[in-house]
Amino acid sequence: MDFAERREIEEAVTAADEALYHLYAARKYLDSAGNWGLLDLFGGGLISGIVKHSKMSDAENEIEAAKYALQHFSKELRDVTGYSSIHISEFLSFADFFFDGFLADVMVQSKIHDAKAECDDAIRQVENIRAELADRLR
Repeated sequence: MDFAERREIEEAVTAADEALYHLYAARKYLDSAGNWGLLDLFGGGLISGIVKHSKMSDAENEIEAAKYALQHFSKELRDVTGYSSIHISEFLSFADFFFDGFLADVMVQSKIHDAKAECDDAIRQVENIRAELADRLR
């Protein structure tokens, strides 16, 4: 492996790490929002509703940061021989529908659950590609 190829792989790994950082943070906030949402669902009152929405807002911010980080990762990955791009379009679209509106607490819980599943899927994809890239650096 020549220097240029090694540099491109290292840049892709760094971009993967950045994407994973935001995906893990989003997942943490979604977990917390889900927990507060359950409390809210079963009569938690005003405070639990406020905390739930705060955690959802934090999750939304991290999802937006993850979207940009995933786009950067995709760009860096295209520079690595053997990779065309990461398939992130489904993850990018899920973030758009997640925060469209809150009609009922049950629906919010369902959206949080779906968002956690999508986040987990994106984490698995990035981790797998990152592991492949790290193996190529050895």
